[in-house]
Amino acid sequence: MAELDRVREALRASMTAWATLDVRGDQARVIPAPDIDVLSAHLERLDPQWGLTWACDSVQPPVVRVRVTLYGTVREGLATAHTLNDAKLAALADAARTWGVSTAGEPTWVEYDPEDGANTTDLDADAPLPASPAARPLPPEPPRDPQMDKARRHIEDLLEQLKVAGRGGEAARILMRGYGETLEESRAIYKELQALLKA
Repeated sequence: MAELDRVREALRASMTAWATLDVRGDQARVIPAPDIDVLSAHLERLDPQWGLTWACDSVQPPVVRVRVTLYGTVREGLATAHTLNDAKLAALADAARTWGVSTAGEPTWVEYDPEDGANTTDLDADAPLPASPAARPLPPEPPRDPQMDKARRHIEDLLEQLKVAGRGGEAARILMRGYGETLEESRAIYKELQALLKA
């Protein structure tokens, strides 16, 4: 699938930024993430109709959801990080994983300065990312289930109610694992969110 290979190559080539996930004293935990400007330039050449949308699920702690549309296929990423901008980058890295491009290894701890941020100068940002999933094409997306789409809309409606009630951060932590792969999982997540709204 040539399109998928080109998308993966664009994502790999854009992995030049760093997202700060967590700060503890003078140490920060960082992961490689796509540089948005570099990625935009690559994706514009691949698919002039591509799209990128962001949603802030929580300001404190910062939780961001990203939706990337390429060749008519939508993939999402969700992440929490030290700042909203870091959460955007981490969410983009999470979305890249859905195309089979993962960050190399575990997040790395580096020195952190409150004014200058994380010191990533010693990290080799040009190190090639692992290509393990890239060798195999992703399975075709399963046919869309209208019941799953309806369940997702119900969860999103409930999420909006939780945000208004000031419980968006707690809801985002529940949704870190997604909306569920089956109707039963989606119902369980909906019930968990409903209990949070009633609490």
